[in-house]
Amino acid sequence: MDKILEGLVSSSHPLSLKRVIVRKVVESAEHWLDEAQCEAMFDLTTRLILEGQDHFQRQVGHQVLEAYARYHRPEFESFFNKTFVLGLLQQGYHSLDRKDVAILDYIHNGLKLIMSCPSVLDLFSLLQVEVLRMVCERPEPQLCARLSDLLTDFVQCIPKGKLSITFCQQLVRTIGHFQCQSTQEKELREYVSQVTKVSNLLQNIWKAEPSTLLPSLQEIFASISSTDASFEPSVALASLVQHIPLQMITVLIRSLTTDPNVKDASMTQALCRMIDWLSWPLAQHVDTWVIALLKGLAAVQKFTILIDVTLLKIELVFNRLWFPLVRPGALAVLSHTLLSFQHSPEAFHLIVPHVVNLVHSLRSDGLPSSTAFLVQLTELIHCMMYHYSGFPDLYEPILEAVKDFPKPSEEKIKLILSQSAWTSQSNALASCLSRLSGKSETGKTGLINLGNTCYMNSVIQALFMATDFRRQVLSLNLNGCNSLMKKLQHLFAFLAHTQREAYAPRIFFEASRPPWFTPRSQQDCSEYLRFLLDRLHEEEKVLKAQASRPLPESLGCTEPSLQPVAAQAAALTQAPYTSDGEKTLIETMFGGKLRTHICCLNCRSTSQKVEAFTDLSLAFCPSSSVDNLSFQDPASSPSTQDGGPTGACASGPAEEPGAYGPVTAAFVCDSALSERMAGSAPDGFCCAANTSVPSESSKNFVNKDVPQKLGGEATPSVTDLLNYFLAPEILTGDNQYYCESCASLQNAEKTMQITEEPEYLILTLLRFSYDQKYHVRRKILDNVSLPLVLELPVKRTTSFSSLSESWSVDVDFTDISENLAKKLKPSGTEEERCPRRVPYLLSSVVVHSGVSSESGHYYSYARSVTGAEPSNQLCRRPEARAVAPSQSHLLESPSAVTGQGLENEEVSKEWFLFNDSRVTFTSFQSVQKITSRFPKDTAYVLLYRKQNGTDALRGDNSSSGLWVNGDPPLQKELMDAITKDNILYLQEQELNARARALQAASASCSFRPNGFDDNDPPGSCGPTGGGGGGGFNTVSRLVF
Repeated sequence: MDKILEGLVSSSHPLSLKRVIVRKVVESAEHWLDEAQCEAMFDLTTRLILEGQDHFQRQVGHQVLEAYARYHRPEFESFFNKTFVLGLLQQGYHSLDRKDVAILDYIHNGLKLIMSCPSVLDLFSLLQVEVLRMVCERPEPQLCARLSDLLTDFVQCIPKGKLSITFCQQLVRTIGHFQCQSTQEKELREYVSQVTKVSNLLQNIWKAEPSTLLPSLQEIFASISSTDASFEPSVALASLVQHIPLQMITVLIRSLTTDPNVKDASMTQALCRMIDWLSWPLAQHVDTWVIALLKGLAAVQKFTILIDVTLLKIELVFNRLWFPLVRPGALAVLSHTLLSFQHSPEAFHLIVPHVVNLVHSLRSDGLPSSTAFLVQLTELIHCMMYHYSGFPDLYEPILEAVKDFPKPSEEKIKLILSQSAWTSQSNALASCLSRLSGKSETGKTGLINLGNTCYMNSVIQALFMATDFRRQVLSLNLNGCNSLMKKLQHLFAFLAHTQREAYAPRIFFEASRPPWFTPRSQQDCSEYLRFLLDRLHEEEKVLKAQASRPLPESLGCTEPSLQPVAAQAAALTQAPYTSDGEKTLIETMFGGKLRTHICCLNCRSTSQKVEAFTDLSLAFCPSSSVDNLSFQDPASSPSTQDGGPTGACASGPAEEPGAYGPVTAAFVCDSALSERMAGSAPDGFCCAANTSVPSESSKNFVNKDVPQKLGGEATPSVTDLLNYFLAPEILTGDNQYYCESCASLQNAEKTMQITEEPEYLILTLLRFSYDQKYHVRRKILDNVSLPLVLELPVKRTTSFSSLSESWSVDVDFTDISENLAKKLKPSGTEEERCPRRVPYLLSSVVVHSGVSSESGHYYSYARSVTGAEPSNQLCRRPEARAVAPSQSHLLESPSAVTGQGLENEEVSKEWFLFNDSRVTFTSFQSVQKITSRFPKDTAYVLLYRKQNGTDALRGDNSSSGLWVNGDPPLQKELMDAITKDNILYLQEQELNARARALQAASASCSFRPNGFDDNDPPGSCGPTGGGGGGGFNTVSRLVF
């Protein structure tokens, strides 16, 4: 029968005839044959299967073999024995190589035919050894896929015990050597199918024998982390990722990132190759593992690896967005990589040139999936342009391309960025390692205390959170000049963009410290603020005056050429913040005008005077009983400064505008007063100091041993203090007015009106009084209610339009130190025209913690408020208004304001607590309750932002969309400095992390008990509170 079959398949008869005869041969298998005939038939069919010249011959071989093996099983079992199978696997078959897939297919079918025979067990034992040998020989993908088919059907052939671990490791190595040379879709699909079969086999083995999983994963990492330049592991390894249980992510990533044996070069290679896996189609969870490894590296501060990998692979990841199969995973990795790379725009700018083409291409295909993808991509792009504003030439085409897609809100962008940074808590791998120092979850940067410099830190944070002022400072073109404004711009830029948790403002501190301030000693934040604003104002005036002629080197310009200096001065003059070319930035943002009117009650002659101010100092209202208060005759005390006020009288009926400086209503709190009284202040400094520190005559003496509550039982509000400041008063007794018309001292009526309101209203609450008995300055600890909305009465006038607008420093001005002696005029001016009420929103509060001016601590509450807030915050509440002098009635207690305000969602939105290096979220409720909870912590300096301000303050660029994040773009010099420092910071963090890892075994940690801080005020460093008690009060006298 074998001769007939052999002659038939090689004959030239028609194929249909051959099929009929083959059918007859198959049917004859039921008949009895001797062993020799059976063996001859098995030899022939094996030869047809393995060496058949065409498909028909191979098909005939399979059909006949299966039929005769079924009916002559013992004979086939004798034929298909261990020796025969071993010969096929090790030597091949005649001219057929042993690695030919046909041999493996033949053995696979043979096992199926003798599955019920006892000899199959011997074959299983043989194959367990042979398949391991085959895998070690690194078979091609096709042969490996056929082997996987065989082992999937016959799991008994898979090596057992320790050999199973070896087999899995070798199979991983084999996959790592897979390559596909073809670029044709058919061949690529076949290649992917083959790799999938092999990875599925490994998955089955891992499930059956879990002990093989970890060694396999170690082998995967060994392959992808290899630094051998002659070997590039296959991307096919990506097919294994989807089979690794996601529950193992945390353990595996922790093991990898903390293993001291894993070198940085190996980790970099591994991460790069994992990112390459994003190109593998159908692979699941690759993006999850890549992001997990990125987070793990960030958690252990290995920033060098992250920077290198990001810059090397960011464009490759972006290019994967063109392919729909891998687009979701690629977008996830791209988003995490870009959002976490916040120290420099370099990575984002690598993909910027390719964004527009991708957007146009995906918009043109019109697919719903493409549209949904573009929405996500647009959100990512907006976040990056917000974070790295200042490149309009790069971003304008992108903004045009994505203009039809929704733009995320600024709040959402800030949240995304704060959660994505390498140093963010939310970006750390869960339960991986404790996060090292990095920017807080608020996204704000603290200021390091350089040694009792909290007075500066609290003021700088308040000014930084004054959004419109910050934007104008950052928009100035100050290249080539070393002015104080340049240093403030540098400080603001770092606060906005540094990756550090807290920044050390050493350069700015040395440049802005008043000369009479002793370094590392307690100082007054209000005095520092006045000095700072005055310096900035005077400096800009000089630069403007010198814009058209060479500037002397003493002005601080570092360039040898005078052209850049002149250009810089011209830039200041033409800066977008000013609508009046004569005004400086400080005048524009903080400057206001106050008119003082004195009327002699004898002859009715009047004297008027206009003063410029940058802050109003509000005294506390005296109680109905003032027996314990005594006031010196203002004319009897000498001035503490040359050229200062010498009396209480106005000097004439038509005086010049007042000197530049704040309008002080009573004794001003500053810790350096005693030093200046001793002559330590420079004699020539009379601009800010003269107006900030009145003479001895202005002191209010409190003959009590302890700080007193001067305002009665009801809690006063800022509105009450402002009303008291603006209320009419009668100058009588020791405080009489010298009338030139009467040529004698006369009783007089004094009124003050605000004639020009500032953009930012600074209010200082005068909390420090002089104890005459003990000759120390006591603190008034009265709680003051802070209205969220304040309406300032402004009475504009044209009668003084001809007066000079300059902020001169050589003008004598009326002594305005009698606020504590004011008596409200009983009647007579109700018929006057009511002033216009200008609404202000509370922007920041500087708090002093302590019981005296000799010790304590400053911290600040602040939020971002612009000149055009939502109208729901500007609802008119009578309790929040300040009354004009012409109104005889007083407003009700502001206690209702607090209650109403707490119900408003906007009240508690986006408030921050700045306490030196630490920045945390807080609420307006906390601001209002601070003194009631911690009696030594009291509001001291307040910043209010005027609403419905002019658009000119915000400039043109913000409306055009080029100021992407609301802040102006940083100049290249500033951006380069920030980028350089951010890289330095990341390197410092990495070195610290490595040092901690080396010491982890022996290091011990002690923690403060949970909740300990909750019992202390925010301004404290321990149980004694704000430094006013305990050892800080009389021993060290420090501001910490």
